[in-house]
Amino acid sequence: MRLRGAGAVPDVIGLLARLILGVVLIVAGADKVTHPALSAQAVRAYQILSYDVAGYVGYALPVVEILIGLLLVAGLFTRVSAAAGGLLMLAFIIGISSAWARGLALDCGCFGGGGTIAASQTQYPWEILRDAGLAACAVWLVVRPRTLYSLDHRLFG
Repeated sequence: MRLRGAGAVPDVIGLLARLILGVVLIVAGADKVTHPALSAQAVRAYQILSYDVAGYVGYALPVVEILIGLLLVAGLFTRVSAAAGGLLMLAFIIGISSAWARGLALDCGCFGGGGTIAASQTQYPWEILRDAGLAACAVWLVVRPRTLYSLDHRLFG
C-alpha cells in the first residue's frame, strides 16, 4: 500500500493509534492473565463494585483486554474494538480518579499487581494522563477507523 494522497497522514495516525492502544491492552492483559486472583484483588481494592462482582470483573478483564488488543493490532472490527478499548480507558480513569478522590493509596493494577500501597507511591496523575492518551487513540479510531495494514480494509474494502 502506497502512502500517497490526502488520506495518507490520517491513515498513518490511525495505524499508530491502533497499534499503541492494541499493544498496551495486550501487554496489560498478558501481565494479569496468568494471575487472575491478583487481578481480582486489584479490582476489589478500588472498593467500587461489590466483592463478588469485582472478582468476576478481575477474572474477566485480562481476557477482554487481550481480545480487544488483538482485534486492534489486526485491524479487525476497528471501530467497535476501539470503542470497547475507549470504554475500558474511561472506566480506568473513573476508577483511578475515584480512588484518588477518596484518599485510597492503590497501585492501579494496570499491568499486574495492584492493591494497597504507601500513599507516597501512588502515581494517579500519570496513570490518568496515560489512560486519557489511550482513550484519545480510541476516539480517533472510532471517528476514523480506516488505517493502513488492517484486516478491515482487506476483508471489507
